[in-house]
Amino acid sequence: MFAAIASDVSHLNNYSTSADCAATLSCLEKLGVRIERHTSDILIHGAGLDGLSAPDGPLDCGNSGTTMRLLAGILAGHDFVSSLTGDESLRSRPMQRIIEPLEMMGAEISSSDGRAPLRIRGATLKPIDYELLTASAQVKSCILLAGLHAEGRTTVIENEVTRDHTERMLAWFGAPVETGKAEREGARFAAVTGPAQLQARDVFIPGDISSAAYFVAAAALLPGSSLQIDDAGINPTRIGFLGQLRSIGFEITVMNEREEINEPRGDIFVRASSPDIKTPFRIDGAIIPQLIDELPLLAVVGSQIEGGVEIRDAKELRVKESDRISSSVAGLRSMGCEVEEFDDGLRVNGPTKLRAAKINPRGDHRIAMAFTVAALVAEGDSEIDHADCVAVSFPEFFGLLESVTESTSLSLSPWGGK
Repeated sequence: MFAAIASDVSHLNNYSTSADCAATLSCLEKLGVRIERHTSDILIHGAGLDGLSAPDGPLDCGNSGTTMRLLAGILAGHDFVSSLTGDESLRSRPMQRIIEPLEMMGAEISSSDGRAPLRIRGATLKPIDYELLTASAQVKSCILLAGLHAEGRTTVIENEVTRDHTERMLAWFGAPVETGKAEREGARFAAVTGPAQLQARDVFIPGDISSAAYFVAAAALLPGSSLQIDDAGINPTRIGFLGQLRSIGFEITVMNEREEINEPRGDIFVRASSPDIKTPFRIDGAIIPQLIDELPLLAVVGSQIEGGVEIRDAKELRVKESDRISSSVAGLRSMGCEVEEFDDGLRVNGPTKLRAAKINPRGDHRIAMAFTVAALVAEGDSEIDHADCVAVSFPEFFGLLESVTESTSLSLSPWGGK
């Protein structure tokens, strides 16, 4: 998206094959951006800050909340009408959290009771100071991208640290970005001064730490395992999962740390171990936004440690691709775990000897992958129903998993096979 509104041509290397990222490219092409695809190499012929053209139909964001929320911020500053829609899951997700600040800036947005489809009539935007009501990097990014079009300084204040990829990438593309501590204790801010022209840059994209997490967990839990994952993104706002595993007592090492394209990256080494933790492990508070995608996986890990795990302050999981609290509880119970469900999380007892089960991930890629890890640990043959939902973020998941495991007892419905 940043390359699309920059001047000149950007080369993106190691671009994901996920359905979410394909949806982004499709939307940008409908907005008049010329894109050349060469497998994982992408050339983006930037249209400039104000160079997007009115689409001739709705922009389908598929299952990608990131696509919808960030693109809404970009479109809010363009003088035409556009419509953003998506699949059934995306159309059920809350969008009022971006509608409010964008309307404060001057855009006109209509929705279906605060949900997609979103009809956006762009306008000349004004800068705002906005305090996030919900810790969300997507909302923060939406506002900052809209702020590129506004005359003056747009500031987003967050009380809990969220992912900062947008701030880092905007700076790489030459935008005037400021970050730092806000006046209130514990709060931080990110700000951009507009109108800001971006300049095309080349980007070598690091491996996605959220995708790597499933392999890290599997190697940590399966006796005798070890695994090294090279060139993974280790942004401090994204490695909360690794920190939690270390706190539990698993052996995780990050090597060859360096920074490229404003993003930290490194090689992750994990070796199976038996944590000696004796009390329930609790995950809550400010760390939650930094590992929100990995919480179902941490629930699975918790089922295998002494005392289990309790996850709280994670109500945001209720409005993801599925209700991930409910989905996690259902899956864990079907595999023999004793689980207590809360409005904002869950508690799972451990260690539990998992039994094989048929898992319904409810169309949620992260639930499917988390319970694939559980299935590797369980006794017997487990079945993941509609496993093809992993294509949303990680189409190669099962093939890559098979390549690094000596044996599996996992049936992938409807694909079949072991």
